[in-house]
Amino acid sequence: MKKNIRFIIYLSGILLLYCSNTIAQPFSDSLSANRYITRATLFGMGYTNVFDTYLSPQEYKGVDFRILNETMRMTNLCGGRVSIQSLFQADIGYTHNRTNNNNTFSGLVNWNYGLHYQFRLTNNFKLLAGALGDINAGFVYNLRNTNNPASARGYINLDASVMAIWHLRIKRYPIVLRYQVNLPVMGVMFSPEKGQSYYEIFTLGNSSKVIQFTSLHNQPSLRQMLSVDLPIRYAKMRVSYVADLQQPHVNDIKTHTYSHVFMMGFVKDMYLVRNKKGTPLPAAVRAY
Repeated sequence: MKKNIRFIIYLSGILLLYCSNTIAQPFSDSLSANRYITRATLFGMGYTNVFDTYLSPQEYKGVDFRILNETMRMTNLCGGRVSIQSLFQADIGYTHNRTNNNNTFSGLVNWNYGLHYQFRLTNNFKLLAGALGDINAGFVYNLRNTNNPASARGYINLDASVMAIWHLRIKRYPIVLRYQVNLPVMGVMFSPEKGQSYYEIFTLGNSSKVIQFTSLHNQPSLRQMLSVDLPIRYAKMRVSYVADLQQPHVNDIKTHTYSHVFMMGFVKDMYLVRNKKGTPLPAAVRAY
């Protein structure tokens, strides 16, 4: 009887060890690099310069309020060297002309989504290069115009994107520096012709030339972002400067929106695993 009990205990131990190894394998797979996600939400305000010859021959200058949300994570592509970035921005501008007798409201929603290949030059410094889809929709509303008071904006681009990320320490204080630039290479844009009303386009159906091809020759635009991540106890704060320079020239209508915005917010690392000493993940796992 005692021998049977010992045999059962021994067999149970073997089965338990086998089951624990079997269960541990998919668990470790579930903690692969593409499960680690970095999310950031920022709010800010700054200066904006709006110009649209469809509405007025004057520049309008004022304040820009902006929100930015970003998600980055690694993928399994190219041996785990490719990351995905989703970047959403929305801003509202309130501006006035030089003589201060007229004002405009402007707004734009922008969403970038794409891939970057990561060149890990050192454990603390990496360069990223890739392409992003760039979707934009917005408006400009002139408070004094009566015939054509508003101008709609809608365009889609394929952007070339470059990013540099540097993890460093000042004494024992870790910080992360990052610079990113996105350049629209080609796309399509909605734009009325000069003097054409939206009534003609949407009611009378005169819309043959309102969709135009864009590239560097008629849309020399640029988006840049410089940021610093600063850990504060158990949180991570991000301070950022965004330069959003959009200047299309389509259908004989010149427009530009130059925005310089300072932003602040917090960064959240999802599924971040640390060892007993609190050492962060190795560079091969971090998307950011």
